[in-house]
Amino acid sequence: MRTTTMLAVTALLVTGACTGTGSQTSSEADQPQVTELLRTADPYARGYTDDDFPRIQELAPNVYSYEQLRSAGDEKFTTVSLFVVTSEGVLVADGQGSVEETQRMVDRIGEITDQPITHVVVCSDHGDHTAGNSAFPATAEFIAHPTSAAILEASAKNPERAPDAAPVIVPTRMIANSESLTLGGKTVEVLFLGRAHTGGDLVVYLPAEKILFMSEAYLHRVFPAMRSAYPSEWVAMIERAQAMDVDVYVPGHGFVDSPEILTEELESYRIAVARVIQVSTSLHSQGLSLEDAQAQADFGDLAGWSLFSSQGPRAIQQVYAELNNELPEAN
Repeated sequence: MRTTTMLAVTALLVTGACTGTGSQTSSEADQPQVTELLRTADPYARGYTDDDFPRIQELAPNVYSYEQLRSAGDEKFTTVSLFVVTSEGVLVADGQGSVEETQRMVDRIGEITDQPITHVVVCSDHGDHTAGNSAFPATAEFIAHPTSAAILEASAKNPERAPDAAPVIVPTRMIANSESLTLGGKTVEVLFLGRAHTGGDLVVYLPAEKILFMSEAYLHRVFPAMRSAYPSEWVAMIERAQAMDVDVYVPGHGFVDSPEILTEELESYRIAVARVIQVSTSLHSQGLSLEDAQAQADFGDLAGWSLFSSQGPRAIQQVYAELNNELPEAN
């Protein structure tokens, strides 16, 4: 496991990864850097190994990002969680994709603080962020948007659910628009900025630290995954986030880089979502069937982003559904 501060990470980013499990020292951070950071979500292209994860960074005093590798077919990239340590407990934004991996995160948090995890914010209801939620303390309060809570409840009640599947934790506190929490004197705002990757995306904002955890509404160098998305609304949601007073935008997948790079890459991601919409809309307006559009679409350099091969055709399908008014009604 690697634990570093954002200051050290900013100094080290331009060299990519340093393999091994030890934290960087101040002398290492002071070394001259000459290589530009490779903008990719591929950990191996950056020089990382599996042993470099999970990776924990202190973004501000007592505010941490947690990155762990996950597999999708033949590809690997990071799933990102956020946790905030206070004198009255720990708030976690998004779990990991299995009980084992979420328990690993709980254990790592326990190495940093003896405060209990008291709040878990479900920013994305997808399984790669919720499937391990039963590893959190049973006493924790689970928070979600009503749309996400309904999806998780339906999953928990699914009669075809495998008997050996991990329990689905159904949130008991709903936030439909916005709510401000105070823990140990620290203000944490839970906001719904609009539908994007799902119908119930929540974000976690720390106004004093100017940190915004965007979960899967921001996929850093990962092709826009749209199986449950609202494509046009996603662009508008990102623009609302960009209008906020934020220094650090934290993605739900991809690397937690320096604040400057994360801001640049959020705009790159907004452009990527807009490009998917534009290309798909053009093909739709030409009268192409979904299958022909999926075969002919050209997304340019987005073809080099992680998950392009699996998510490109599905994104076109979702834009077609939006254009055909086939998406679920507004919340």
